[in-house]
Amino acid sequence: MGSTAITLEGARALDRSDPFPHRRQSFSLPDGVIYLDGNSLGALPLATPGIVADVVQDQWGRSLISSWNDHDWIGAPARIGDKIASLIGARPGEVIVADSTSVNLFKLLAALVQMNSDRGDIVTEKGNFPTDLHIADGVAKMFGKRLVSVPSNQMAEAIGPDTAAIVLCHVHYRTAFRHDIKSVTDLARAVGARVIWDLSHSIGAVPLDLHADGVELAVGCGYKYLNGGPGAPAFLHIAGDLQPEMISPIRGWMGHADPFGFDDAYVPAPGIDRFLAGTPPILGLAALEAGVDLMLGIDQHALFGKSQRLFQMFADLMAARCPDFALISPDRAEQRGSHISFAHPQASAIMNALIAQGVIGDFRAPDVLRFGLTPLYIRFEDIWQAVDILAGIMASGTWRLAQHAGIRRVT
Repeated sequence: MGSTAITLEGARALDRSDPFPHRRQSFSLPDGVIYLDGNSLGALPLATPGIVADVVQDQWGRSLISSWNDHDWIGAPARIGDKIASLIGARPGEVIVADSTSVNLFKLLAALVQMNSDRGDIVTEKGNFPTDLHIADGVAKMFGKRLVSVPSNQMAEAIGPDTAAIVLCHVHYRTAFRHDIKSVTDLARAVGARVIWDLSHSIGAVPLDLHADGVELAVGCGYKYLNGGPGAPAFLHIAGDLQPEMISPIRGWMGHADPFGFDDAYVPAPGIDRFLAGTPPILGLAALEAGVDLMLGIDQHALFGKSQRLFQMFADLMAARCPDFALISPDRAEQRGSHISFAHPQASAIMNALIAQGVIGDFRAPDVLRFGLTPLYIRFEDIWQAVDILAGIMASGTWRLAQHAGIRRVT
């Protein structure tokens, strides 16, 4: 796709051959807004308000506490977990929905370190998502381990016989760089170590086949490409063969073998249920399930194929019309996720100016503008219009206006 051939009509022609022509209609997208931040918070599925209202008004309002049985509230974490498993190439019973990504990462990492108590290192990547680094650091201090943080191109040298656990984001939050999940997993297995993969920027964005790739442990969020809503519950994955060996460090009643037996002594539930802790957040689970249901049956390879084409159009248009921005996302599709990032010294003010004109991306310190390419509802026309608006902002200098200075509390 050459930049000289990209016109607004050309973009619209590509939209007419969209492999997902009707999926955009499943989302609530405000008029006058080009939403390029679904990699941070997914758009609202049209079905979600009605589903949540039914849970509130009918199930909670009429059935009250009986809803735990009558509407299977108690089964929601496992039911939605099995749906997510089908999206990531895991087996039924290998995914549970619970807590936040941060809490789930802590649970898996602490359990894994305890399993490998004779090994001294937790290995991670410099520049990894900060929460993952902070939790890895906390677990290292808690169990007297050493945190080894290295650039991604030095990962092979850092993983060795003393590695207790490896924590990596499959897709990097700033650049969209994507690790070769199978190669790293195989590298770890060769020295008897295991990787916990953070799939927050992967699920619903790139094709995943955890079973085929030998992935045993993973976490991920529900509010990005799964469109589960702000603060949606997260998920964790444990391969079936590994589950009996893993004991959650947070021993809540929902992770007990008999939660309604009210026994003083803790006995872990069989299977992945042992990684539940507190009472499931039913309203959040209802919204998440609505988002997950939208993804079921979607060809993930076709989805990422459209993402690649959106990326290439964006990159080509930026090179032609906004040459002062440096593309920092990988050129090769197999090495990236489904967002595109550019560096510019005035990134914060420029993003504020874009948002003021209805183009919503986000800023990542110190100098990155990030745009999510969510193929179910982003059109090629949206990409053309977004770059056209950005080119106008740069030509007019409106990003220099005082109202665009400063950094938003949430970027």
